[in-house]
Amino acid sequence: MFEQPGYLSTRGGVTDASFEDALLGGLAPDGGLYVPSIWPMLSSEDLADLAGADYPDVCAAVVARFVGDTFSPEEIRALSAAAYSSFHHPDIAPLTDLADGLYLLELFWGPTFSFKDFALQLLGQMLDALLERRGERLTIVGATSGDTGSAAIAALANRAAVDVVILHPAGRVSEVQRRQMTTVDAPNVHNVAVEGTFDDCQDLVKAMFADEVFRSEVHLSAVNSINFGRIMAQVVYYVWAYLRLDQRPFSVAVPTGNFGNAYSAYVASAMGIPIESIIIGNNANHGVSRLISTGSLSIQEVVPTIAPAMDIAVPSNFERLLFDILGRDARLLAATMADFRARGVLNIPAPEMAGVVSLFRSAWMSDQAIEGYMGDLYGSHGIIVDPHTAIGIAAARMRSDRVNVPVVAVATAHPAKFAETVERATGCLPDVPAALAALTGLPERYVSLPADLALIEAHIRSVADVR
Repeated sequence: MFEQPGYLSTRGGVTDASFEDALLGGLAPDGGLYVPSIWPMLSSEDLADLAGADYPDVCAAVVARFVGDTFSPEEIRALSAAAYSSFHHPDIAPLTDLADGLYLLELFWGPTFSFKDFALQLLGQMLDALLERRGERLTIVGATSGDTGSAAIAALANRAAVDVVILHPAGRVSEVQRRQMTTVDAPNVHNVAVEGTFDDCQDLVKAMFADEVFRSEVHLSAVNSINFGRIMAQVVYYVWAYLRLDQRPFSVAVPTGNFGNAYSAYVASAMGIPIESIIIGNNANHGVSRLISTGSLSIQEVVPTIAPAMDIAVPSNFERLLFDILGRDARLLAATMADFRARGVLNIPAPEMAGVVSLFRSAWMSDQAIEGYMGDLYGSHGIIVDPHTAIGIAAARMRSDRVNVPVVAVATAHPAKFAETVERATGCLPDVPAALAALTGLPERYVSLPADLALIEAHIRSVADVR
């Protein structure tokens, strides 16, 4: 058997939480993020046993290393099978060879055609099982820069034990992304268009968790990637890619905004998957790239781009990586984050950066460069990708420094979700899945509110069933 981790907060206020605590709580009470006390390992024997396994079996093997006694092995397998039963591709996450050592891991075959479905479909199953067992209800609040909201709604709509409230930045998500959220007619689904940026939405969610009275009153939990369950579920597809590459060392290229997907690759590496480098791709809001290359991050105005899911100034999940960079010193981490919020600047000394961050590379692209690369990719390979995926592939080609190591670029969204950009870049429209085409003309249900904590908390109180 393998050693199971407990869970602790990056800021030191929690040191002995269970997986169940971390999953249902989302954000730690002290404002920190939950992380495992140790990294559970996947041995070469474990991985050999998974050769040829289907995706739900790989998922069950990885998840079993994180959940302690919250779920039995039989429950994990059943939950994994249920989570991926509605995906639109038999391989769940097909791996396509683009030649010259570059592969594309297609993560957009879930119910909402986004990589977020991989984690949220599993979390929906887990939350349902836990809440039924405990006889409890939760109010799930999330902030979305595009795809998290629709994936959370698809996973949680009509579930008896949860209300789900999603905040999205008004006018800063694509029309398809908005309609995937706002056309869902379910009594437990509530959408809020916030007059501000994604960072405003994210800050509002964190402020709600810091409001202990409100948090307790509405039984608050989260499905953003601040919830470690999201990270855990995303680790699975990096293990899957390794198995599909016949267990060869490889690098990954990840377009990133909130850093959850890239951090999941880091966790896979910490568990023993031989990932040579994690190549980060950013759009014009390239704070993560700047931080990796210089050790410095400053809070800057978010610029709207054609890759809106990455229009983020302060990536929440970098705190988890920073925790390891700082030697898992929770007191130092808490002081560093407080200073960052006070001054708007984060500087990490070179000696600390040299260790963990040596695994990372980074690159960023302007809107013009993204569209140009989408057109070039279509002209040379006949491949249509969304703008986020294009950034990942371009970053892979710009920053890959090991010609003998395959590079897996993750495709994070179906191109039909960004049809106007695709047409402008390639001269043709992508095929539109029937589920997306059906959104046109459906009535939308949402409220518009300013980025005001008191007003949004009052709205959530009015819609949440807190029996």
